[in-house]
Amino acid sequence: MTLTIIAGAVGMLWLQQQAYLLDHGMLLLLAATGLLAALAGRWTTRLRSLLPVGAFLLGIAWAGTLAQQRLADALPTASEGKDIRVTGTIATLPQPFENGWRFEFAPEHSARPLPRRISVAWYQGSRPQDETGHDGIPQLHAGERWQLTLRLKRPHGNLNPGGFDYEAWLFERGIRATSYVRSAPDNRRLDAFVPSLGHWIERLRENVRQRFQATLGERPYAGVLVALAVGDQNAIDHSQWQTFARTGLTHLMSISGLHITLVASLIYGLTGWLWRRSTYLPLRLPAQQAAALGGFLGAWTYCLLAGFAVPAQRTLYMLGVAALALFLRRPMAPRQVLALALLLVLLLDPWAVLAAGFWLSFGAVSLLFLVGGGHLRPGHWLGQWGRAQWAMTVGMLPLLLILFQQFSLVSPLANGLAIPLVSFVVTPLALLAAVPGLEFLLLPAHGIMALLMSLVEWLASSPWAVWQQHQPPLWATLLALVGALWLLLPRGFPARWIGAVMLLPLFLVPPPRPAPGEATVTVLDVGQGLAVHVQTAHHDLIFDTGPAFSPDANSGNRIILPYLRALGVGRLDRVVVSHEDKDHAGGAESVLTDLPVGELLSSLPFEHDISALPVPQRLCLASEGWQWDGVEFAMLHPAEADYDRQGAKSNDLSCVLRLATPHGSLLLTADIEARSEAALLSRLGTGLQADVLLVPHHGSRTSSTLEFIDAVAPHHAVIPVGYRNRFGHPKAEVLARYHGIPLHRTDRDGAVRLDFRQGNIQVSHERERRRRYWQGQ
Repeated sequence: MTLTIIAGAVGMLWLQQQAYLLDHGMLLLLAATGLLAALAGRWTTRLRSLLPVGAFLLGIAWAGTLAQQRLADALPTASEGKDIRVTGTIATLPQPFENGWRFEFAPEHSARPLPRRISVAWYQGSRPQDETGHDGIPQLHAGERWQLTLRLKRPHGNLNPGGFDYEAWLFERGIRATSYVRSAPDNRRLDAFVPSLGHWIERLRENVRQRFQATLGERPYAGVLVALAVGDQNAIDHSQWQTFARTGLTHLMSISGLHITLVASLIYGLTGWLWRRSTYLPLRLPAQQAAALGGFLGAWTYCLLAGFAVPAQRTLYMLGVAALALFLRRPMAPRQVLALALLLVLLLDPWAVLAAGFWLSFGAVSLLFLVGGGHLRPGHWLGQWGRAQWAMTVGMLPLLLILFQQFSLVSPLANGLAIPLVSFVVTPLALLAAVPGLEFLLLPAHGIMALLMSLVEWLASSPWAVWQQHQPPLWATLLALVGALWLLLPRGFPARWIGAVMLLPLFLVPPPRPAPGEATVTVLDVGQGLAVHVQTAHHDLIFDTGPAFSPDANSGNRIILPYLRALGVGRLDRVVVSHEDKDHAGGAESVLTDLPVGELLSSLPFEHDISALPVPQRLCLASEGWQWDGVEFAMLHPAEADYDRQGAKSNDLSCVLRLATPHGSLLLTADIEARSEAALLSRLGTGLQADVLLVPHHGSRTSSTLEFIDAVAPHHAVIPVGYRNRFGHPKAEVLARYHGIPLHRTDRDGAVRLDFRQGNIQVSHERERRRRYWQGQ
């Protein structure tokens, strides 16, 4: 049974890796073939090997059928960018951010066809006429019915090497459009509450969150207690998440299997104890069966309260299978329980395999089952705990490195301190405090959490707390997974040292870099902004750092740093911030404070915040240049006199950098406009020629004059631009000037990689390299 379920899961996983979805006819053929193979394997002993084959084909057919249905639930292209009046309900817990609310909206009526679930952002200034909240932002509650004017677009996210796939995340959640509220006089609440089970649950979660916030006020770990009680991880601030990541405690700050199992165990024990006190109830139903039912119902209730994430689902289904086995008095092996839980998760949500939490949660439980097979004598709890920690450290290492490119070296110690306190003290107190009238229990819970965090933060502050490295190749990761399992085999198994040898490629295989004289240039997909990474044989440069998205989120910490970590870049030799516009300098502070940087070149005024950072800095000046590893760099603009010109626009002070290799050249232009283009033509003439041109100012009509394009004479042009951006870049008349030149756009192609090697320029697109069937749909 276990092998058959795993084969079905592999089939579902295979489908999620495909660039294009199989059509209905092919899915029907696979389903029929898979069913015949499964039946033949089930009823004929000699054909038993066909059972996993049938399960594999059925897994593909099942996941493909559900995917066809989800793709059909799409926003028509004609509705993008249009203002549409929509009536619907707030389907999830509204999440506040610095300038409004975000929530999922379930449309009920509109003038145009809409998907069943939409992500909505409601910014300050789009408030209804009859009700306002703090700072003029509307107060929103789960289960309310609203009439709103929305501007919608199809799901789209930035796509970069080593980066988060936002479109996959939306698709997995069933969100088939994103939108924001437009200011309109008829935006109004129609009903205070629309009764349904889902709305009752979300309103309960909201009520608990509000009471926790009212009781704890501005206490620093209030968000942690909210997350432990109702699974609202948005309540935890960014700096705390960084601390948890550095100490390997992120799993404890969500509703994990440990918490749900604890709740189920407590209710199981309490139900059994009370049941046995009755003289009548045990005659109707044995206490063990009643306890199993009570424990499962308790776990189910907690999962609903926690938002039903994948780790919670996995644990609930495992407990459900175990409870059913107890109820039917049919004991099952742990691996069978885990396999059935896997089957249930993927049957209901075949896209769960896209989430890192799926692999981490099932991987962790599998490891615990592997090492918990009775190799230690009962009662040796310290030895059992040590073996479990050893299994988690070794077994999860390959997954953590390929998913996050880091793992915590202090995790065993941090978990040894935190698991008992959070699981057996803080979480029970937080759950009890969710009962009205027991909010006072939050104070001791917060006090214990604060004491724990003082130790955790001390561990996280160590420079040796985290091992970071490049993303290992897939073959090294698979080899290391086999090696980890080999290493964890029971004591006495021959040649366990081979497992340690199989782990070595994870650390010893270096990341690829260009050869001397070659360069790799990646124009990152940062939306409406610019960030470029230039890599030579032994040096790295970042040209511009993209936009800031919020006070805590910017292109630096969300895109550039994860990208550099995946490549194994731990130091930047030079950073160029072309000018002070926020879409070019928004991520600079994160990059400059998180990584060692040799030098910062910019055109920033001395009073700019970035100028105060403790990094060696100087102005970009034309005629300056340097050579790295056989690659020539020349700064072409601005000239020294440009800084003294009165009224000079920030765009016209943009640093312009030319890169030349034996295999081709590149001109990075930032946001220069026609005036700067003319100055460059006057000064350099045909010296501007480059094989690749970064289109100035995102394709604005104020740039890309015909004279400038003719002087550069590019063979390729790259446009860094945001999807459906509010400026309408690139302009149609500008695109016409590039007629006949291959264009590469980050909004359509994702990150654009240029490899200057082997006598030519090889161009590749991240959206093509990582194409999946849901992208652009």
